[in-house]
Amino acid sequence: MQIALIVACANFMQNLDSTIIVTALPAMAHSFATNAARVSEGITAYALAAAVCIPASAWLAERIGTRNLFAGAIVVFTLSSMACGLSSGFAAFIGARLVQGGSAAMMSPVGRLIVLRNTEKHELMHTLSTLVWPSLLAPVIGPALGGFITDALSWRWIFYVNLPFGIAAVALVLSVIPNHKAEERTAFDGRGFVLLALAVGCLTYGLDLIAGQKIDAPLALTLIACAAAAGVAAVRHLDSAKTPLVQLSVLRRREFFIASVSGGGISRAAISATPFLLPLMLEVAYGYTPLDAGMLLLIYMLANLLMKAVTNPIIRRFGLRNVLMVNGAIVAAGIAACAILAPGLPLGLTALILFIAGASRSMQFTAMLFTTFAEVTQEERSPASVLFSLTQQISMAVGVAAAALTLNFSRLLRHATTLSPFDFRLALILMGGFGLLAVPAYARLDRYAGAEVSGHRP
Repeated sequence: MQIALIVACANFMQNLDSTIIVTALPAMAHSFATNAARVSEGITAYALAAAVCIPASAWLAERIGTRNLFAGAIVVFTLSSMACGLSSGFAAFIGARLVQGGSAAMMSPVGRLIVLRNTEKHELMHTLSTLVWPSLLAPVIGPALGGFITDALSWRWIFYVNLPFGIAAVALVLSVIPNHKAEERTAFDGRGFVLLALAVGCLTYGLDLIAGQKIDAPLALTLIACAAAAGVAAVRHLDSAKTPLVQLSVLRRREFFIASVSGGGISRAAISATPFLLPLMLEVAYGYTPLDAGMLLLIYMLANLLMKAVTNPIIRRFGLRNVLMVNGAIVAAGIAACAILAPGLPLGLTALILFIAGASRSMQFTAMLFTTFAEVTQEERSPASVLFSLTQQISMAVGVAAAALTLNFSRLLRHATTLSPFDFRLALILMGGFGLLAVPAYARLDRYAGAEVSGHRP
């Protein structure tokens, strides 16, 4: 449990930095004498570097050791954070964000691998639940926290605050976490890395272009087509290579595939659209101040936290399959119900909708994580952690891109130049309907799937 908490805290720092700069973009643009749209390339650079470097994390962990790589990644992440804050020019800032994103790619999958290797299967549910909260809280509190720090101090402090946390994290990692290495060294699969980097990198950048304020459709479609071609070539290579960079055999396990690719991919995409749409709807469509919008979203965040207390007992009582199916439908309904949020809606009903949306999100993320690793063997945990990180990154990008595309498409249909409440309502309803498509995939799970992890038995 101690190891899981250390990894979770490090991952929270990493997850937070991917979203915290959103509300600081205008202030950063002023410092760099440019516009906020160009400064937002810092978000793209971070996501792109993270996506490209994730496939190499398992090989590096086996080569130099999980503890050494994890501690080294935190050191580089912290130093690059300081470099971001100290940047005097835009080019230097983008360079620092690329290094920061690349080091972040080594933290999440390797941290998860450390936890998996130091946990018995019957203890996985209790331990893995600790790893969920960074992905639950960071996207919600990141923008609000970034705005608060920027107003109170300076945008540079959203990067400086990582220094004490980074120092503490490295000290704990080196003193508590054991260092696992592979007994037999394998050659680095350069071809596999290049193909995977091209596939994930082109897809991430293409989806980011779709999610931007000004959609560059030809370039985005070209990048997505390149990603598809590189992805097919990567799969063929990894299936036939003697020592592939990532072993794909774990994808043949039904629980892993459903929880991380088919059903899990759909659920994660739909859920990820909500933290993107809600602040925009409240501030752009209804004129809320960032503080007022943040206070409302605090309900959504608190629901995520409070649900953690009852998630494990519910899963133990009803089983992973039933929870994923029933809660998956509740998640979809909660996302769609957010469409009726408006200034005139009674505060009690607003709070209820946000609470249901936040609580069901928390439950679904946790159940998907348990199911993903429920039937994975000890030997498969390394490639499973990498593939899970890749599918997580892609599905989240797909969700935000789909929501942004829906907003712009709805606006164009109205022949309008600005977004209206109708555009956000339509996007939320469609994303809720999309999330409902995951339920049939979960129905394909065995009734007692992951029983050894969940404790739900006949």
